[in-house]
Amino acid sequence: MRLLLILLAALFALPTAAKDRADRYSAMTYNIRLDIASDGDNAWPHRRTALTSLVAYYAPDLVGMQEVLLHQKQAVETDLPGYQFVGVARDDGKDKGEFSPIGFRRDRFALVASGTFWLSPTPAVPGKGWDAAYPRVASWARLRDKAAKRNLLVVNTHMDHVGQVARLESARQIRRWLSDNRKVGETLVLMGDFNSPTDSPAYAAIVEAGASALRDTLAISRTPHFGPLGTFTAFKIEQVAASPIDHIFVSDDVAVLRHATLTQQSGGKLPSDHYPVLADLCVGKGC
Repeated sequence: MRLLLILLAALFALPTAAKDRADRYSAMTYNIRLDIASDGDNAWPHRRTALTSLVAYYAPDLVGMQEVLLHQKQAVETDLPGYQFVGVARDDGKDKGEFSPIGFRRDRFALVASGTFWLSPTPAVPGKGWDAAYPRVASWARLRDKAAKRNLLVVNTHMDHVGQVARLESARQIRRWLSDNRKVGETLVLMGDFNSPTDSPAYAAIVEAGASALRDTLAISRTPHFGPLGTFTAFKIEQVAASPIDHIFVSDDVAVLRHATLTQQSGGKLPSDHYPVLADLCVGKGC
């Protein structure tokens, strides 16, 4: 009789557990540092396995990466076959220069549409905008959750590290794009390396009130943030910045359950010069 009761309890618990899973998503943003020989022992060939193993271990539903050269993108796709990646390179709109790709779990999502636009006054044309040092892009994906029958609009970006005007105008451009392209009922996730601390004008432009308003997952996490606040390390484990520059933002229909800056090392070395940021999200009545 006791065994029967246990089995019945498990049976009745299954729909609730499945519903909880259908409501929940994990999102990671990770600047993986481009492959450059001058990094020496920190160059990509010495970091690849540690970095992709970290992503595989946490298995986020969504992952936005930055500073990804073509051969790095191919390596990531090889090491993480459960993910599909979308987005083009910033220099020519094909494969030259850095990508800011979005990866999503193939078993959970169907790709509805995707694209890339440039952070500039001419978003459909490769090139630099305002006072930026380099061309900068935002990649996007409209995803259909196969189980929950829910649509997500996900954007991943890497804003300029030099141009203050470019960062502010890029933030405003992304907000306009989201407002113009969001469909009724779509959940928004915006992530990336914004090169913008929380007290910067560009950050303020992202979170200001208005159409398609966004909230910082760090600020609204139901549980206290775990890990250091700063996300850029320059490969120095002991370095702790005062504010993050890598962020995950969400629309107001999203609850944030947990938020962390991940500091895992491999053999005493960091997999990148940025820490990845991970947020556990919940959408729907089950939250």
